[in-house]
Amino acid sequence: MKLYRLLTEDDTSAFCHKVTAALNKGWELYGSPTYAFDAARGVMRCGQAVVKDAPGTYTPDTKLGEQ
Repeated sequence: MKLYRLLTEDDTSAFCHKVTAALNKGWELYGSPTYAFDAARGVMRCGQAVVKDAPGTYTPDTKLGEQ
C-alpha cells in the first residue's frame, strides 16, 4: 500500500526533528515544503508531505505515524 502524511509544526527545530524521524522510518519527501503564517496564533508554520510504500492493505484505521 502507498501511504501519505502531511507533517506540520511551528517553525522551530521541532519541525525538522519530526521530518527527520519520518525519514529515518523509511518515509520519503513528497513535493516541496510549505511555509505559512498562522494569524490566529501569530507564528509561522511549516509543512512537508511524505510518502511510504508499506506491506498490507490500507484502511482508515491504519495508524500512519506507526508505519
